[in-house]
Amino acid sequence: MRYKIAVIGAGPGGYVAAIRAAQLGAKVAVVEQGPLGGTCLNVGCIPTKALLAGASLVESIQRAEQFGIEVMGYSVDYGRLAARKDAVVDQLRQGIAFLFKKNKIDLFRGKAYLKDNRRIRVRAEGGEVQEIEAENIIIATGSQPALLPSLGYNGRTVVTSTDALGWNALPESLLIIGGGVIGCEFATLFSILGVKVIVVEAMPTILPMIDAEIARRYQMLLKRKGVELRTGTQVTAVQEESGGVKVKLAGGEEFSVARVLISIGRRFNTSGLGLEEVGVELGPKGEIVVDEYLRTKVEGIYAVGDVTNKGQLAHVASAQGIAAVQTIMGRPTRVNYDAVPSCIFTSPEIATVGLTKEEAEKRGLKVKVGKFSFQASGKALAAGETEGIVKMVADAEDDRLLGVHIMGPHATELIAEGALAVSRGIKARELAECIHAHPTLAETLMEAAEAVHGMSIHS
Repeated sequence: MRYKIAVIGAGPGGYVAAIRAAQLGAKVAVVEQGPLGGTCLNVGCIPTKALLAGASLVESIQRAEQFGIEVMGYSVDYGRLAARKDAVVDQLRQGIAFLFKKNKIDLFRGKAYLKDNRRIRVRAEGGEVQEIEAENIIIATGSQPALLPSLGYNGRTVVTSTDALGWNALPESLLIIGGGVIGCEFATLFSILGVKVIVVEAMPTILPMIDAEIARRYQMLLKRKGVELRTGTQVTAVQEESGGVKVKLAGGEEFSVARVLISIGRRFNTSGLGLEEVGVELGPKGEIVVDEYLRTKVEGIYAVGDVTNKGQLAHVASAQGIAAVQTIMGRPTRVNYDAVPSCIFTSPEIATVGLTKEEAEKRGLKVKVGKFSFQASGKALAAGETEGIVKMVADAEDDRLLGVHIMGPHATELIAEGALAVSRGIKARELAECIHAHPTLAETLMEAAEAVHGMSIHS
């Protein structure tokens, strides 16, 4: 069985790479031992957003009185909410299978092992072994939740995000270890649905990877919504007890909760693939080392997605998959990592692209910052969603937009305009001069761009 390209992994990096390869005329094989769609579709992006869509409806019901609408006697059937989530995932999974058939992509089910840089052994669940030969191999095996033995993981009362997405009923209380993106999204989801939530983060603030001002604003907002936060501290002990879990913090504080969710990052799926045997270089954390074209040091072997440690985001994986395939097919393509949007589906949403003010200054750049509050947006006020700001960072010398940072309603959709501006080097004045429809939330970006030069009309 000979192919131009064989892809190991059918997540957003692997399946997108396979489809693009087929579109460009290559004969393609994909090897996958789990469900199609990888982490993002099955236990990540999609199921969490399906659940958060339900939580958003609950929030709308809770504030309906502000609009003169009385809603009485509503209840949340989490089992049905979870069932809808599963149906959404299944539909999208079937969609990938359809696309494979449409593009004449051969799918091999089983565990892949590299015999060399041209051959892959595939062992099916039942023990049957097949061998694939390919001119080029793309590794897209992704990542999985990181675990520390000291945190007492057991998959029942002490769980990862993967386990939590399998729940059919809500716990009474939940302590989340880690206040990053996943931790904050789950804190949002479960607190809205009535679960008592505590978040413990070792860093001084939650969401330490984003713009510091926005992180502080969201931290205060989360507290106002009833989520307990413990920042700048660590968990020292997790012990299962009758009816739940006891958690001890470094300062001596203790909590007794029904469940604990571990959200401390992810680790790379690189073991058991035969990478070292064929000479693929791994980094200090176990990631696959690649160059700007996603090539490993072994001729004909590429890697994309989480496993490369170039940003654990589904859209980065897809962009890398396309870049790797186009490079193989004679169209060398690189990914612009300076213009990757990052979205956090909290309430309100948070989305960023490009550099923060602090990051830009560390690079020796002089910057100007423009801000605009959603409280001054007519559309946000009409919708009753006024929490948050748009913040733009521009180069003080040439006015190029270096970063756009949003906390507010539909931030994850609005960031697309910011990503286009940053990726194409658009100037703040140019964005400000682009007429935005009124009344829309998108006007906030125009106003923030105007504010870079102190010319915002409504602030």
